Amino acid sequence: MRFLSRCVIKPIAASLMVTLLSSSVALAQKEFKSGIEWPEPKVVTPGSATVAPSDAIDAIILFDGKDLSQWKNGENWIIKDGAATANKSGISTKQAFGDAQVHIEWASPEKVEGTGQGRGNSGIYLMGKYEVQILDSFVNKTYFDGQAGSIYKQYPPLVNACRKPGEWQTYDIIFNAPRFDKEGKVSKPGHITVLHNGVLVQNHSELQGGTMYDRPPEYKAHADKLPFEIQFHGNPVKFRNIWVREFKELLPPEKASVANKLKELNKSQEPKK
Repeated sequence: MRFLSRCVIKPIAASLMVTLLSSSVALAQKEFKSGIEWPEPKVVTPGSATVAPSDAIDAIILFDGKDLSQWKNGENWIIKDGAATANKSGISTKQAFGDAQVHIEWASPEKVEGTGQGRGNSGIYLMGKYEVQILDSFVNKTYFDGQAGSIYKQYPPLVNACRKPGEWQTYDIIFNAPRFDKEGKVSKPGHITVLHNGVLVQNHSELQGGTMYDRPPEYKAHADKLPFEIQFHGNPVKFRNIWVREFKELLPPEKASVANKLKELNKSQEPKK
């Protein structure tokens, strides 16, 4: 009995000692604070999957089902039952955008006509230059970097999340616009993230330049903000509920760098000569 008691008590005592030591180490640890003075993030009330954030200052409504007054050539499209159907020409926003979150809902024609790129084709041209492809890719073979959710001729979607023809689909796009230096050279390439029907299909994909049909991608210097366009490719693709949120970083990169802040703090603590 004494032997058994010792066998039981010793492990319990050892376990208790480890717990006490762990607790004392945790208490002895000093919390790291970067010293960066971040501004407080703004509060917005999120909408549902299909409704824009409620803060009217934060979300710019580009189409609410009533009219296309926010678009050039909007009069060419057909508005019916809260949706706008592509017709005659593409449309472009009257307002220019740079870094932005874009929400757009679209539906390819319910009646299937054509194949490949000739079926439910359209596209969202961010800054009028960088296309996220719209296509009926439900059981419809085409080149992979030209199907729905692709960055046209640059990156196929990670998966095919396309719904059946005629069903409403959503794109939620995060766009980081490219930056150019004074000589017109790329100082920071653009990036695009896309969720198609809530599924990630582009993960911070780096733009290699403009998305062209007939030549390789290349960058040409342009303004920090430009209108974005929706293409008319001859197919009556429908659109609804289009809104945009412009965004910018809380602090510039050099001020948001923990390494830079630590250098600054260390320099301030150096003894004066």
